[in-house]
Amino acid sequence: MKALIDTCVVMDFLQKREPFAADALQIFRSAASELFFGYITAKSSTDIYYLTHRLTHSNEEARHKINALLTIVGMLDNTATDVFSALSSPMTDFEDAVMVETALRSKMDCIVTRNIKDYEKANIPVYEPADFLALLM
Repeated sequence: MKALIDTCVVMDFLQKREPFAADALQIFRSAASELFFGYITAKSSTDIYYLTHRLTHSNEEARHKINALLTIVGMLDNTATDVFSALSSPMTDFEDAVMVETALRSKMDCIVTRNIKDYEKANIPVYEPADFLALLM
């Protein structure tokens, strides 16, 4: 199974945000154990850098965390086609629409996010972290 992991789940993992940290940790442990193939988008990597840098005030630490993350998950490119397709998407959140288009083009099986309400019109399965973990077991 190939899953695109939303930025919110990554930040739950990196920042140990409660009450979401345990599920996020288990998702990344599952990816590291190759129970599924996890991915983030190139656009997400810049958001992850920004959010981590804002918290740590350290360029070196933010880059280190992204580098470590990319030893566990792969990275998908966002393309102009993804953006153009998202512009005509019925989804109201443009950034999430771009993520859906990237997932579809990259032949992902699903998206894992805590923000499923913004993905109601997605034409790909979308799971909250706990539901995704249950699917893996």
